[in-house]
Amino acid sequence: MRDLLGKAVSLGLGFAIASKEQAEKVVEELVKKGEVNKDESKQFVDELVRKGQEAQASLEEKVRGYMISAAHELNLTTKDDYVRLKQRVSELERRVAELEEQLRQSGEPLPPAES
Repeated sequence: MRDLLGKAVSLGLGFAIASKEQAEKVVEELVKKGEVNKDESKQFVDELVRKGQEAQASLEEKVRGYMISAAHELNLTTKDDYVRLKQRVSELERRVAELEEQLRQSGEPLPPAES
């Protein structure tokens, strides 16, 4: 069974099997063909699902890494950069509003706004 699992994963079956239902169908066919016995089938399904999830997580992490690398090479702003800048602008706007209010209360003229 372990050899068959290794073959399935090496053939990319781990990527193709994303759900337990799909794994059960594949194992059911293997049981019909006599390649896996009925007693091993549940364990085999669980291993296929686990391997599929591991392969999917690994692929997602690699794609995420490639995307971050590409964004960096293209000098694109990341979501984290955007959030930090948005927070910084909000803080600066709040501070400017406070300073303008202090100027108004002191009677000093406000500098002209630039657009």
